[in-house]
Amino acid sequence: MPSINVSLKDGASAEQLDACVKYPRALVAKKQVTEQGGKIINEFKLIKGFTAEFPEDKVHTLQSNEHLNVENDGQVKTQ
Repeated sequence: MPSINVSLKDGASAEQLDACVKYPRALVAKKQVTEQGGKIINEFKLIKGFTAEFPEDKVHTLQSNEHLNVENDGQVKTQ
């Protein structure tokens, strides 16, 4: 499974990442990843996001969430 980075867009609430008792029906990213066969491998508090191994054929389900940025995980290089 490929690794993806998921982070909140500006103005999105933290509840969009985490399952929360207040929002039991909210489409929350971490829950969606695990329910669709993925695995959270790193969590980032500063940028409000995480890295997950996620089935490639399911990535579109996260990309359709208007509150999330979804991108392939990879090495970042500077010149």
